[in-house]
Formats: sequence, structure tokens, C-alpha cells
Amino acid sequence: MTQDGYTGVEVAPFAAAEQVSATLGSLAEALLDHRTARYPLASLTALGGRAHADAEALFTVRPAGAGHTHRTVHRLGTVLAAGTAGPAPAPRSASATAALLARFGGEQVRGVTPGPEGLSAAHFELPVTGEAADPTLRPEFTPALAELASGRQTRLPAELAGGAGAEARLVVPPVFHPLTAPEPGADLAVHLAEVAEELFSGTGPAQRRDFAVLGATLADLTAAAGVSFAGLSALTVDGRPSDASLVVSTSRHAGPIQVLATELATARPNAEVWTVLLPAGPATVLVEGRSVPVPGRLAADGLRHWAVSSVVEAFVPLPDGASVLCVQLATAHRQDWELYTGVFAELLKSVQFAWDGVAGHTGAPVAAQAAPVAPAPSVVEAAGAAVEAAAVAVAPPGEPEPLRGTPVRIPPADFNPFAPQPDVPAPAAGSAATELASAEPVLKGTPVRIPPPDFNPFAPMAAPAAEAEEEPVLKGTPVRIPPPDFNPFAPLPAEPAPAAAQAAPAAAQAADPFGTVTTPQQSDPFGTTLPSAAPAPVAAPPMPTTPPAAVPAPAAPADGAAPKGTPVRIPPPDFNPFAPMATPATEAEEAAPAAPETSPFG
Repeated sequence: MTQDGYTGVEVAPFAAAEQVSATLGSLAEALLDHRTARYPLASLTALGGRAHADAEALFTVRPAGAGHTHRTVHRLGTVLAAGTAGPAPAPRSASATAALLARFGGEQVRGVTPGPEGLSAAHFELPVTGEAADPTLRPEFTPALAELASGRQTRLPAELAGGAGAEARLVVPPVFHPLTAPEPGADLAVHLAEVAEELFSGTGPAQRRDFAVLGATLADLTAAAGVSFAGLSALTVDGRPSDASLVVSTSRHAGPIQVLATELATARPNAEVWTVLLPAGPATVLVEGRSVPVPGRLAADGLRHWAVSSVVEAFVPLPDGASVLCVQLATAHRQDWELYTGVFAELLKSVQFAWDGVAGHTGAPVAAQAAPVAPAPSVVEAAGAAVEAAAVAVAPPGEPEPLRGTPVRIPPADFNPFAPQPDVPAPAAGSAATELASAEPVLKGTPVRIPPPDFNPFAPMAAPAAEAEEEPVLKGTPVRIPPPDFNPFAPLPAEPAPAAAQAAPAAAQAADPFGTVTTPQQSDPFGTTLPSAAPAPVAAPPMPTTPPAAVPAPAAPADGAAPKGTPVRIPPPDFNPFAPMATPATEAEEAAPAAPETSPFG
């Protein structure tokens, strides 16, 4: 459903009635002016504040089951009846329009000359559809409407005879002039002529003709929308004119009222939606602003313009569980919004229901039934059985049993819940099993399973059957992780020298590559002692003529335990990281001659 046209799947049944409400608002804006005969404000509020009539009193006004009717009752108001049973209305716009033109004269109606085919709503650019107004123009949810959300005792529906369906009755203030016939068999042309004469009693026949003919062109539209009452009020409030429209209809819509309230709030983000409790039961009340176009054919200046209306709409489910009573009130006079919502709240409190006890009654007569026979399985049951059999067949041995639940199908993206179901002929009793076993499911969608009532979504999944564990194949290079007591700075234990090895001679003094080491001499702080001879230069130690003995590997523990850590080599104590690389010696190096004695004094 879109915010600008109200045409979504969720609340589409009410779109036609909302179009009728927008069209009435356009007529009120174009036709009701200062020359219109108006009721005083006291006529609207005179019946307010008193106790509402009970169901027995309302349903004795006229027998139930007659369809959409309304009748004015003295000191009570206009009693409306909106039911699901009753004869279907016949088209009568053309006949009523022709009769009104013959009565008032076949002259132009709002600049349109009647032709041989007569006049229709399309000649006047009707009907019109309201659009969502700016959110800042949304009217407030008045205290009178908010009071409907308080707790109260509900009334049970009255009993009706079998076949009467469900019916709603309510009381409307008599200031609303109805454009719908008082009963299905009434003369619509005569009724509209009387209403036009009452509204435009102080004007000429042209205004009466225009109003009556325009109302007649909308008769088929209101009947197709399930409208039982459509009326306009013309009041004088504090010396200024004030108009409002009221539309009461019934539509087919199944489901709880909470679901409908959620759909409305989602589809119309600019509206304010409440769930309230009426004496007739729970209901949803919606308040929003709508922009209503006024066609150029109806406007005085011939130009199309827009009027902003404040709208309150109530949805009350009927007892049959398949129908909803929709009541709408709209006014373009924002300053009188609190006045009209107070009357609207009292109107909702007067709603009474009656029911024949048949759920989802469609108004069609109940056919006689033969002796009960064993019901044949439906196509859905056959499809579910086929899905379950296929699931069992493809399950390999050793796997757990298929999941429990009821096989269903998820509807496809193009599924229409309001499309009529195709008639499926029941198979013969003898061949039912054979046909269903061989027939493939014809339903569209994806087969799924509905979980059983004892399904626990938080229960752990069943463990699969245990299989023989295989040794995992590790990737990478095996290394040794040092034990927790490993000390990287501890020296390795001394290894015993082999028996054949001789004690190595004392190593000569390491070479001093930087020349900082000198021979020790006696300290002479006064410089009077002369050395007898210059010290001999320190010779580099001879290079080894044989390679060092290999360090034996550590012996394995006696108990056969694997050594801990990774084996490495520790350099010997005489290791010099700055020594040049060793080269093999060719000849024995000769000792350098001693330096001659020198004297600092010559």
C-alpha cells in the first residue's frame, strides 16, 4: 500500500470506501457555500451525553437481514443498519440521473450538457482519491478519541435467525444529509431531490439540480464500495459555515484487529493509529491529514485545486470474523476538529452487533447437505503426503528420522491471498487413493514443515552417528617446545673428556688485535728508572695444526626417554668472536729478533 493512493494489499478492501469519502469532501468544498441552508450547532450536540440504546431497541427499528438501510427515529437520531446479508444492489445511477434531469430540466450541469447516453461521474472528473498530506498537517488525537482506549465492559452480539449473517447498527446525528437511499428498494431520484431541496431551500433550481445529479452519478460507486451510508452536514459554528462528511461501510477482511492496526501503521507512517475498546469490542482508530483534489468541472473558477481534510477512521471487526465495519469522518475546517471528533466518539459507542452464529458468512443461502460421507483428502493433504514420502525415501540408512511437523508450502512472490480458490472436484470414492497417489501437487511454492506444538527451538541438535576416528595429518615442521622449567641462561653440564685425549697445553696469551696490552713493568712515578732492554713484542699464538676434537653428542637417557628441547652447540670458553679466520700454517714461524736497547738521552 502506498502512502499517496492507499492501494496496498493489506488494507485494499477499505480503499474504495476511502475514495467515496474523498469524493464527498470534494463535493462539499465545491457545492456547499454561503447560500446553503445550515443547521445550528445545537442540532449536532443535542443528543450527546445520554445513554445509548441497547441492542434490543436498535434491532427492533427494522428487521435484520434487509441489507444497508437507515431510518430517522425521533429523539434518537438516524439508525443505520449495515449487514453482510441482503440482496445485492442493482445499478441505478443512469436511471436516477435521467429522472432528475427530467424533473429539474435538461440543462447543463456544471457546464456539461447531457447527451443521449446521459451523464456519468466521469463527465465531472469523479471520483477522486485522497493523498497523504504533509505530516505537519496531521490533526491531533483528541481526548475524546483517547478516552476510547480506556477499559470498559463489552456487550455480546444479539442473536439473529439462521442465514441473516452479521449486522451492525449505530446511531448517526440527524444533521448528516444522506446521499444513499434509505433502503434497497427506495426511489433514489426522489430521495436525492428531497435532500437537495432541504440543503438549497433558499436558492434556485440550478443548485438543487447540480447537487442531486452529482449525487446520482455516484450511486453505483458507493454501492460497489459496500457503503451503507454516505452523508454531508452543513452547520453554523460561531457564525461561520462548517461542513463535514460521514461514510459508513462494511468490507471483507479477516484477521485480528491487532494485525490490521499494525498493517495500517506500517502502510501509513504519517497517520496516528490507536487500538481502542468499544462497547461492541476492540477496534482500531486512525487519524491523519489528506489532500483532496477538487476537479475543475466542480470549481467555481474552473481550475483544479486541492483541499486539506482532517480525517478520523475507525475499523470495528464484526462477530463473523470475516467482515469489518469502517466509519470515516472528514472535515476541511480544522478549527472544528475537536467538535467533530467528540461526536465521532459517541457514534462509535453506539455500535451494536447481531449475528446468526455462522463464521465467515457470505450472504449466500446454505445448501442442503446429503448424508455425511468420509471426506476425501484435499490437494494440500495429498501434496503434504507426497513431500513426506519423498523425504523418507531419500533418507539414507543410518541417518536420523525426518523432522517432525506438518508439510506446507511457502507461497511464491506473486501469491494473492484475496484471489478466489479454484473449484477442485472431489474424486470418486473408489479411485480417490489411486488418483492422489499418481497426481503431482499443483500448488505453487516451496514445501516446508510447520514445527509441532512441542517444538523447542533452543534444544541442541541431535549428534550424528559416531564414526571411526582417523589420525589427523598435521602440516608443518615438527619442533620441540621447551619445558616450563627451561632456563635459557643456565650453563650446560660438563661433559667428561674421552680417555684417549691428552691434556691440552696451556693456551698462549690471546692476541691483542688493538695493541692495548703491554708487558708488566715496575711503576716509576718520577721517571728515573730506565729499562735495561726494550720489551719483546708479543707474538701471535701459533695456529693449531690439527682440527679440534669433535664434541660428542649427549648420551641418551638410560630409560629411553626423549631429550627435552632442541640440541644446539655452545661455543668453548676461549672463543674469540673478533679473531681472523683460521688458515693452515706452511712453515714454523721463527722468533722475531729482540729489539736493541735504546736510551732516551742518546
